[in-house]
Amino acid sequence: MTRIVAISSGLSDPSSTRMLADRLVESVERQFGDASVEVVSLRELAHEVTDAMLSGFAAPRLQDAIDKVVAADGLIVVTPIFKASFPGLFKSFIDVLEADALIGKPVLLAATGGTARHSLAIDFALRPLFAYLQALVVPTGVFASQHDWATDGANALGQRIDRAAGELVSLLKGAGTGRAREDEFDLFSDTFLAASNPNA
Repeated sequence: MTRIVAISSGLSDPSSTRMLADRLVESVERQFGDASVEVVSLRELAHEVTDAMLSGFAAPRLQDAIDKVVAADGLIVVTPIFKASFPGLFKSFIDVLEADALIGKPVLLAATGGTARHSLAIDFALRPLFAYLQALVVPTGVFASQHDWATDGANALGQRIDRAAGELVSLLKGAGTGRAREDEFDLFSDTFLAASNPNA
């Protein structure tokens, strides 16, 4: 059975980052049909991650999470964005992985933030990191601001979730990303327009 792990690095409880991770998991499960999908919450491993950074050794609970990530056929990575980049807990978890742990692994990138102006962090912070790790990142990243959880943005967010999840599923099934030149992508959705509004 195909194994997929979702890494959620939300720091609060409840967390919009975990909400987005759960939505992506639901979409992947629905589109794949027969996959094992598990969520790893870094908030629950924060102390172990810090200890591993200092000591170089992973405690059993952290090692179990690392083993799941390394053994997964594909990953869903969801992080909050603070001050235009990902938080230290997320980066520290990535740092405790072996350098070659994610080579060739299909990865879906997603992020949350208080304003749509943080949405570019997927492309200028997350994609370069996973390019360095030699992972295979799907074309569509999913960003959700506060606007996207409201009525006006919920439909657009759902479309992005399904598109990105479909790309991950297609890669895992050996059919490329499933994208074509004629596919439409709405650059004028409420979320993208909100990024240009300095008062949002």
